[in-house]
Amino acid sequence: MWYRLLTPIYKRAALEMCRICSPFIKKGDRVLDLGCGSAIISQTLKDYFQADVIGADVVDRRIFPIPFKMTNGKTLPFSDKEFDEVLIAYVLHHAEDPEALLKEAVRVAKGKIIIFEDLPEGILSSIFCRIHGFSFDNFFGNKSHTSFKKRVEWEGLFRKLSLEIIAQGKASSFYDPVEKRVFVLKERHIVSFNRGFD
Repeated sequence: MWYRLLTPIYKRAALEMCRICSPFIKKGDRVLDLGCGSAIISQTLKDYFQADVIGADVVDRRIFPIPFKMTNGKTLPFSDKEFDEVLIAYVLHHAEDPEALLKEAVRVAKGKIIIFEDLPEGILSSIFCRIHGFSFDNFFGNKSHTSFKKRVEWEGLFRKLSLEIIAQGKASSFYDPVEKRVFVLKERHIVSFNRGFD
């Protein structure tokens, strides 16, 4: 399988993601890897944080035997606030309805939502994102068609869903042609009150 051939490369990238996530995931946390794919990231998270990690995806492509639930890409088969964190790593651009998926992530997360995304910012990154989308859609038969968004577009969607960005930054190295960014989000709680006007 393709994933098995590239496991060492993906494993190194997953370790770097764990280092980036280390301020936000605690030892022993219960983490949902939403769109887990091969489960290389899931297994790395489990080992790095000694975490209780569950994967979910629309297709089972795991090469590591982590616990797994199938999802339709719009709703998640989990209880409200079941996870300390939800990780969505390079998945939203493949989602048929990223807004619906984010709403479900908010529902099942009692803590933070950590999102890694490729951004089509600049000519080179845009070209590579377009190539990636075309190859993924054709290689894996992705019916929803990959759709990359720019940083301002994601930030607009987060605001729409009352998600507060508590941290963000570049997740790509200097030699990576694609701009990768991490967003750490939490639900913004709106307090309503009655001022008692007569």
